[in-house]
Amino acid sequence: MSQTYIVVDQAKDWSAFLPSDRVITFTQYLNLAATKSQGRIRIINLCKNSKYLSDGYYCSLLAESRGHHVMPSVRVLNDLSKKDLYELEISQWLPLLAKKLAKPEAPMEMKFHCVFGKTVHPEMKEFARKLFESFPSPVLEVTLKFRKEWQVTALFSTSQSKLTDAEETLFAESLEAFSNKVWSKGRIQRAAKFDMAILVNPEEAMPPSDDQAIKKFIQAGKQLGIHVDLIGPKDIMRLPEYDGLFIRETTNIDHHTYRFAKKAEGLGLVVMDDPQSIMRCTNKVYLADLFNTHKVPCPKTRIVHKGESNVEDALEAVISYPMVVKIPDGAFSKGVIKAENREALTESLNTLFKKSSLLLVQEYLYTEFDWRIGILNNKPIFACRYYMVKNHWQIYQHTGSKSQSGGFDTLPTFEVPRRVLQAAIAATKPIGEGLYGVDVKEINGRGYVIEVNDNPSIDRGVEDKYIGDELYMQIMSEFLRRMQVKRGDHQA
Repeated sequence: MSQTYIVVDQAKDWSAFLPSDRVITFTQYLNLAATKSQGRIRIINLCKNSKYLSDGYYCSLLAESRGHHVMPSVRVLNDLSKKDLYELEISQWLPLLAKKLAKPEAPMEMKFHCVFGKTVHPEMKEFARKLFESFPSPVLEVTLKFRKEWQVTALFSTSQSKLTDAEETLFAESLEAFSNKVWSKGRIQRAAKFDMAILVNPEEAMPPSDDQAIKKFIQAGKQLGIHVDLIGPKDIMRLPEYDGLFIRETTNIDHHTYRFAKKAEGLGLVVMDDPQSIMRCTNKVYLADLFNTHKVPCPKTRIVHKGESNVEDALEAVISYPMVVKIPDGAFSKGVIKAENREALTESLNTLFKKSSLLLVQEYLYTEFDWRIGILNNKPIFACRYYMVKNHWQIYQHTGSKSQSGGFDTLPTFEVPRRVLQAAIAATKPIGEGLYGVDVKEINGRGYVIEVNDNPSIDRGVEDKYIGDELYMQIMSEFLRRMQVKRGDHQA
């Protein structure tokens, strides 16, 4: 469990809000005994002055030296201390803000406050959210000036003492949503030792885990002393509340899932999928080069570049038809075309080069099914055979807005051919120690790795069909082990 403290200059600074024993002065925090906590300590720094060497600055500095998570961090305070450090990032959002604001006839100046990424001004809503994501701070004061165009002329972290009545109400509501532990007077403390978030997206058509599997993860966490909350794509500001983040939404680099992973890692959370795994697994060009470097058995593969001359001749010299052409970041069989002849190859290349300057071309290996080996910390934890869709060459077939998949078998890992398991483990070792799903084709007793998925499907009644609830326990136990290590629990 985590503890949250709100640090103010003087006790009277909190008089407008509900009293709480979690509100302490900077002097009290300075003298706070350095005892070992049963959970993470989080500090919300509301000192009025956060300039260099002020009480507010030292509050954040001491929090970081004590291993406490603090908002705002010293990095944020430093970034806000000089205009040239924050101006470049903010400038990219100003055109969007200008569309929301009326264009005044004469030069003017306006100020507003952003509290936990929210504001009382509807037209500033998106701008405030972006500010908070880049410069996490409980209260930000923003000064805008219009002279031919809108510009941010001042941005700094401040305290709740400068808020209007409407902003104070928003502050209280936002703080409650951000860390409701502060407001829960007399609340029965949970027995959980750790807090964990599972990122899901109800809008996703083909999520990596269905609702029943998510419930199983939550139940497994509860048994292990981990309290689990479900969060969504707009909840990145809630990450400081947790000790771990489990991403159960399809990942990509140019996507909020990667930003969540980066943010969580920067906050010191245990993260699956970690940013490095997302970067390495979501790009098939990277994987192909990695497999080649580490001698991982895989189909004949060639990386081709847009504008490369005589590319068809070069491919035909090393790969027989049919060939499989892939975009680097496709998922669920999307962005993959099978070319039966030269004409189809040229057409496939022309089509997919519109999406990426590099493509993969592989030899086509026919099998009735692909092995999917689940790997956690370089050890196999489940094994499935995913069968091709009837009268189709892939596991998934997409027709318009509809998608269908083939059947499956789930087996104990000890029944998987040894070379298939060896190939799967060899593929994940140079990537990391996270949770992966390795697709392997078995031909004549050999395993050929097709790809490694950093966010493998785990659905109720499919991947867990053989070992049942034990699958969820194994994954959550690994989270527990890593969170214990992060905390420095010697029993981990």
